[in-house]
Amino acid sequence: MFMQRLPLLARSCLKPATRSPHLREVVCSSVAGRSKIWSACRTVSDGNGKPLDTSLFIPVNIRPTDIPESDIGAELTQPLNKSEVLKVLNKFYRRKEIQKLGAENGLDARLFHQAFIGFRRFIMENDPLHVDLHIVLNDICCGVGHVDDLFPFFMRHARQIFPMLDCMEDLRKISDLRLPPNWYPDARAIQRKIIFHSGPTNSGKTYHAIQKYLGAKSGIYCGPLKLLAHEIYKKSNDAGVACDLITGEELIHVDPEGRPGSHASCTIEMCSVNTPYEVAVIDEIQMIRDPGRGWAWTRALLGLCAQEIHICGEAAAINLVTELMYTTGEEVEVRSYDRLTPIKILDHSLGSLDNLRPGDCIVCFNKNDIYSVNRQIEARGLECAVIYGSLPPGTKLAQANKFNDPNDPCKILVATDAIGMGLNLSIKRIIFNSLVKPTMNEKGGKEMDIISTSQALQIGGRAGRFSSIYKDGEITTMLQSDLALLKDILSKPVSDIQAAGLHPTAEQIEMFAYHLPDATLSNLIDIFVSLSQVDGRYFVCNIEDFKFVADMIQHIPLNLRARYVFCTAPINRNLPFVCTSLLKFARQFSRNEPLTFQWICKHVHWPVSSPKSIKDLMHLEAVHDILDLYLWLSYRFMDMFPHAGIVRSIQKELDVIIQNGVYNITKLIRASEAASNLHLMEGNVLPRGAPTDENSSTVPKGSRGSRRTPINSEAQNGSLTSKLVKDGLLTPSMLKQLQQEWLNRQNDHGSHARGTSYDMDSFKKTRKKK
Repeated sequence: MFMQRLPLLARSCLKPATRSPHLREVVCSSVAGRSKIWSACRTVSDGNGKPLDTSLFIPVNIRPTDIPESDIGAELTQPLNKSEVLKVLNKFYRRKEIQKLGAENGLDARLFHQAFIGFRRFIMENDPLHVDLHIVLNDICCGVGHVDDLFPFFMRHARQIFPMLDCMEDLRKISDLRLPPNWYPDARAIQRKIIFHSGPTNSGKTYHAIQKYLGAKSGIYCGPLKLLAHEIYKKSNDAGVACDLITGEELIHVDPEGRPGSHASCTIEMCSVNTPYEVAVIDEIQMIRDPGRGWAWTRALLGLCAQEIHICGEAAAINLVTELMYTTGEEVEVRSYDRLTPIKILDHSLGSLDNLRPGDCIVCFNKNDIYSVNRQIEARGLECAVIYGSLPPGTKLAQANKFNDPNDPCKILVATDAIGMGLNLSIKRIIFNSLVKPTMNEKGGKEMDIISTSQALQIGGRAGRFSSIYKDGEITTMLQSDLALLKDILSKPVSDIQAAGLHPTAEQIEMFAYHLPDATLSNLIDIFVSLSQVDGRYFVCNIEDFKFVADMIQHIPLNLRARYVFCTAPINRNLPFVCTSLLKFARQFSRNEPLTFQWICKHVHWPVSSPKSIKDLMHLEAVHDILDLYLWLSYRFMDMFPHAGIVRSIQKELDVIIQNGVYNITKLIRASEAASNLHLMEGNVLPRGAPTDENSSTVPKGSRGSRRTPINSEAQNGSLTSKLVKDGLLTPSMLKQLQQEWLNRQNDHGSHARGTSYDMDSFKKTRKKK
C-alpha cells in the first residue's frame, strides 16, 4: 500500500518550476530503489525454530556514503524542519505495526531499538540526506505521507549496522553441524571395521588393541596424554616397530632422513584424518563427552582412514559409538573384558595419617591439600611422592618411578586425579581425601561438585594393578563420614554417554568472517555457536578459553588464520605469566620478528635457580608451560619460532630442576611457612581464620587459593589481630605460638577416628636403615 502511494506523494511535493525531465528521472530512480529495498527486506527471516541470541549482534559503526554535495532533496521539495522530523521518527518507533514488521524481518526488540537509535542519529546528524529519504520525510512532515513509509529506509540502515541480517541463511548453512560424518570424505570412501574394547581399568582392553596395532603393516595410536603417546612410542620402537611420535609440541621421526614411519603415536588432537592406516587405536573413548576436548575424539572416530579402528574405553560409550557409526553405515563389534584383579571397598576409613602403610595413595582434588597432607606425612618420618596435574610429564614419571621402586623408602603417594590415566603405579589402597572436586560448567566456569561414578571408578581402579606387586586393590576415604557416600557413588551404574563434542573449524570461521568482516573473532565464535544446529547425538564444546585468548589478542593485527591458531593454543588462563607470554608472542609475531632463543631466555629469565619456596616452584611450573607454548607454536609457525630444538633442551633442564624441587617439597613448604610467619610478625599479613572442618589444609603463602590478604591501613584498623596487639593483649610472639599450636593440632587431626592398625615403627626403621 505504501509503495503504491509513494510516486504520487513525490510528484505532489515537487515545485512547479523544477519539474524538469532530469529531476523526474532522479525521483523515479529513487522510488525504484525503495521498491527493491522493500521487497528485499520482506524476505529476511531466521528460517529456523532455534531462537537467536541477538545480544551477540554487535552494531557496526558506519559512515555516511554517497551523500551529494548539494541538497537535491531540498531543491525538489524544501529544507527539512529537524524538530518536526524528530517527532516523525519517534512516532515511527512507537508504531506497533512497525515493530511487528521489524520482528518479521529478523529484528527482535533489542535489535529494533539499537537499529532505531542509529537510524535516528543518522537522520538528525547528517545534512544533506539522500534525496529519496529527504522526499519521504518531507511528505510525512507535510501531512501527505505516512510514517510507515520510512520502514524500507530503516531496514536499509539496520542491514548496514547489522550485516548478519543480510546473510543469515548463508551463516546458518555454514554453522549447520548436523552431519559431521560428511566432513570426512576420505573415511567415507572406505568401509572401516570398528572394534570396541570395553572394560574397567586394569582389564587388559588397551593391551589387546595395542597388540593389533603392533602387528599391523601401518598404524596410529591416539591417546589423551603426552605421557601415553610417549609410552606407546617407546613400546613400539622397543618391539622393533618403527614408530614416530607426534604431540602438539614435538615431532620425532625415527627415520634419519625425516620420512614418516609406518606407525605413529600421537595425542588425539594431532591425528591425521588424511593418511591411510591399516589399524588405528583410539584410547579413552569416554572422553568424547569432555566439554573442552571431546571434539578431538569425535574427529578421530569419524575421520580416521583406517581399515580397522580399535576403540578402548568405558562401556558407557558403547551405545553412542554404535549410533554414530550407524550414520556412517559401519557396524560396531563389542569385545568386553573383566577386571584382571579384584578390588574392594573397605568398611572403615583411614581415620588418621598414623594408619598409613606402604602402597597407600591419598587422592586430593586441589594442590593446597596436596601440600598439607605431604607436610603431615613427612612430619611422621615417612617419605612420600607427589603427583599433580601442572607438573611436567618428566617430573610425574620420576615421582611415579620413585614410588614404584621397591628399593626406595618412598612408599606413600599423594596425588590429584592426574593419576587416573597415563601412569602405571603400584598402589595397594586408594584413599579419597575428599569426594568434592572442581568441575567446569557449560560456560567454562568452575564449580564444586561431588565426583561422578565414572571418576570414582577411574581413580579407584588404580589400586591393585595386574602388573604391580599389589594384586588386590582397596578403596576407602580419609573421613568416616565420607565412606557411606563413596559406597553410594560406586554402587551406581555409570550413565550412558549421550552426546559427542564438536568444535568449529578454522575453515568455518573463515567463511563466517567473509560475511562479517567487521566482527571480532570472539564475536564470530559466539554467533557461530548461537546459530549452529546439531542433532541430539552431538554438542558444541566449550569455547570460553578460545574466547578468552581471542579477546586478549584482539588489538594485535593478525590475519584470521594466525589469530585462530593462537586462540587454540593450550594454556591455563589462570596463570597470568603464561597469558602475558602468549600476548607477547602474538605481538612479536604480528611484527614479523622471529622469537629467537635469546628472546625467550630474556623473557623467562633463563637460566633459573632452584626453587626455595612453593611460590618459586609454581613459577618454574609456569615457565615450563611457557616453553611448552613456544614449542607448540613452533610446530605451526616454524619460521617465526625457529629455535625449537634449543628450547626443548633447556626445558629438559628445567624439568630436572622441578623434579629436585618436588623431591624437597617439604622443605619448600617449611620455607614458605617460615616466610609467612615472618610477614605475620611484621604486620604485613593477616592471619588465616581457623578452619571450618578437620580436613582443611595449611596453605603456603605463595600458593594459589591462599586466603592471606595484604593489610592496608584501613584493614589494620578493622582486624581483630591488630586491635589485640594495639591494646597490648597480644604480642607477635604470642601470635606465632598460637599459630604453631594450631599447626600441631592440624598434624594430629583425626587421630581419634577408627583406622587400620599397622606397625609404623617397623616401617620407620626400614626407612632409617635405608
